[in-house]
Amino acid sequence: MRAVLQRVSRAEVRVEGKPTGAIGKGFLVLAAATHDDDQDAVLWVARKIAELRVFPDESGRMNRDVRQAGGAALVVPQFTLYGDTRRGRRPDFTAAARPEQAAPLLERLCEALEREGVPVERGVFGAHMEVELVNDGPVTVTVESPARGAGAP
Repeated sequence: MRAVLQRVSRAEVRVEGKPTGAIGKGFLVLAAATHDDDQDAVLWVARKIAELRVFPDESGRMNRDVRQAGGAALVVPQFTLYGDTRRGRRPDFTAAARPEQAAPLLERLCEALEREGVPVERGVFGAHMEVELVNDGPVTVTVESPARGAGAP
């Protein structure tokens, strides 16, 4: 599982002009699943997102996680994170999980984040979405579950 996190002061996702999710301070999480992802990958990524200390403390140092900062997560499915651009001019998306596998995994990611104490808003799987955000910092990081057999949980 792969996620791109942007620390935001606000973010919103719309489908057909209607908001489907919005947050104030927190993370915009662009997330995608690959073929060998499972519940362990989901839990690892959720825990990493919840515990990642990139929010400022009272002295301005990045020492707080999203929960300590009083933030939330806006999770937006984005299979294009698995686009391979090494050859040709059109990305190859074969590493992205098929929708029937990816959609439940991304919903489980949202549920796991909520169990970690992070309020979650959602984009809509498979929909054409408009995402608006104010990147705070800017701070943008990636999180990727470990390869199976390489220290995976």
